[in-house]
Amino acid sequence: MPRPMPPAAATERRSVDRDIVRLALPALGALVVEPLFLLTDTALVGHLGATALAAVGLASVVLQTVTGLLVFLAYSTTPAVARALGGGDRRGAVHAGIDGMWLALGLGVVLALVGWPLAGPLVDLFGAAPDVADAATAYLTVSLIGLPGILVVTASTGLLRGLQDTRTPLVVATVGFVANGVLNAALIYGLGWGVEGSAAGTVVVQWAMAAVYVVIAVRAARRVGAPLRPGTSGVVRALRSGAWLFLRTASLRVAMLATVATATGLGTTGLATTQVGLTVFSTLAFALDALAIAGQALVGHGLGARDPARVRLVTRRLVLLGVVGGVVLGVVVLGLALSGLLGPVFSDSAAVRSALPDVLVLIAVGMPVAGYVFVLDGVLIGAGDARYLALAGVVNLVVYLPLLWWVGGTLAGLWAAFALGYIGVRAVTLGVRAHRPGWVDQALAR
Repeated sequence: MPRPMPPAAATERRSVDRDIVRLALPALGALVVEPLFLLTDTALVGHLGATALAAVGLASVVLQTVTGLLVFLAYSTTPAVARALGGGDRRGAVHAGIDGMWLALGLGVVLALVGWPLAGPLVDLFGAAPDVADAATAYLTVSLIGLPGILVVTASTGLLRGLQDTRTPLVVATVGFVANGVLNAALIYGLGWGVEGSAAGTVVVQWAMAAVYVVIAVRAARRVGAPLRPGTSGVVRALRSGAWLFLRTASLRVAMLATVATATGLGTTGLATTQVGLTVFSTLAFALDALAIAGQALVGHGLGARDPARVRLVTRRLVLLGVVGGVVLGVVVLGLALSGLLGPVFSDSAAVRSALPDVLVLIAVGMPVAGYVFVLDGVLIGAGDARYLALAGVVNLVVYLPLLWWVGGTLAGLWAAFALGYIGVRAVTLGVRAHRPGWVDQALAR
């Protein structure tokens, strides 16, 4: 019979659970809202014809690749802010966030300036029809104006998460989503701007959201007396951490691209089914990423407070919630796979509908491990362990790519390699680090 937990320990556990829920639920809402921007643009542009729809899809691949690789602007800012806050240095916490925003603005301006003359050549790499390529280039060129705004929003979100506030990003994202839909409809159809109207509306909203975050940051800085000018050491520190996180994210992108590239060799049905599978997997990842975001904020705060016991407790609770959440999501996906309800939602092809259940079963089986992986990723980011995450990402690829080549000749083999093999090796490399004795002490020393 298990011994009852001491009252103090039970109280601390409940406190940690409340903090996780307080941060994770709004974070989940904000994560769900983000892809709705692209979904709204796609739905509105879709009524302009196939050429416009294909153009937006093509340009969006380029934009999403850039912004996805630069998500480190949030992931490097959150733990730096949280650690300073946990140490009682709110002034330093806000200043660390402002440094991250300055870095985001600088990178955004440079990338936009470099991207404008390269927009056409980048689109041409996809080999699209001339009319699609022209429209995609126009959309991408206008969208690049908003790139600095997007990156400032990304870094600002990291600032607020580090300050233990995930509600404000949810509110800003929700209002931005509604404004984006209304403005895009007005520009696309009201003024007849077409594809360029869709891009212009999104750019305006992106800069408006960035302006809101700047106002929030300025007010926070004034309350605690933090300087608004960038600190050289802070920006360099954010850039150094961000470089490792960039490599970590790049390894994830390479794994996804390799999976899609392998699927192309399986024919149209294999590629289409893989696209549906990746869509389902990415959607499920939102819920688990919300726990990872809570981990970034709480672990960073606990390390700043020099409270290793709380860091260990947060890690244990997050791992438990991640695995349990993965089990629940896996059961849901398994039910959808066995019922056949999901196939008609995504495709009219009988071949895709027939192939999809096997893919979904493999996703379902791997979801508990995915939950474990995602939360540990957040824990290690929160601990500032960016270098290890980058090197682990390279190791993961070294294992995954040969495995994919070896068993990816069938759709089931491809998804076994990804959902079980790749996620499994990530579980090993992250678990070895997070459960090693003395890991928290090393994190405190960083």
